[in-house]
Amino acid sequence: MLGLLDLFTPSASVRPVSDLVTYLGTSRSTSYRYIKALHSAGLIEAVANGRYVLGPRIVEFDRQIRMTDPLYKAGAQVLRSLVELTGHSALLCALYSDSVMCIREELAEGSPPALFSRGQRRPLFSGAASKIILPYLPPHRLRSIFKQHQRAIALAGLGTDWDSFRDNLTAVRREGYLVTHGEFNPGVFGVSAPVFNAEGLVVGSIGVAGSEERLDRKKLAAYSEAVVAAAKQLSDQLADEGGTLVNPPRAYGSARAAR
Repeated sequence: MLGLLDLFTPSASVRPVSDLVTYLGTSRSTSYRYIKALHSAGLIEAVANGRYVLGPRIVEFDRQIRMTDPLYKAGAQVLRSLVELTGHSALLCALYSDSVMCIREELAEGSPPALFSRGQRRPLFSGAASKIILPYLPPHRLRSIFKQHQRAIALAGLGTDWDSFRDNLTAVRREGYLVTHGEFNPGVFGVSAPVFNAEGLVVGSIGVAGSEERLDRKKLAAYSEAVVAAAKQLSDQLADEGGTLVNPPRAYGSARAAR
């Protein structure tokens, strides 16, 4: 039933009830019962002519997350400082299932219009914000990821077999940060470093991104140092919150939830 919410996308934000019934694949009476339950919970909203949109309860949940999520809250000042230091936009991302989600951004003047922003997801194999997380995942998870996504990993230039994949990730981990150019959005560069929770487990990444046209490549080393320092500051803040208040690592690979 909750999977029904995935039908609503930026390109299909309004759905007729027939779409919902077809997606559910249950009897008409059961489908309408599910739709009614979602509507009663405020997760979908009825509009004209038997059509539905996402409901206002989702906005309420988003507000609650902004007020309570330790990673989101801790990132505020760190992101602002990165923008001031580099002159480029700063992004905070979280590991989520087999992808990475942007949870907070601080935009700089002249920021590219298609920059990664809150609520957007991307694969683990595209862009600095995603790829910097991979080297810090447990080995058994990496093996699972490699088995499931060998083609995507090869296309991302991360290796065509397990040994080359592992060696490439080891090299990234040795550096402690990653710089990419145009991997997710053409004409956009990114510099990212990993963020860890109180238990030392990777939970996401922090970094800067901006237009290649505005990038002074002589300053890339300084940007990288600033990003690594920001990641350490944020990780230290999360550790200071105490284990019960810090986000556990999101699920990744074949696992549905972190254990």
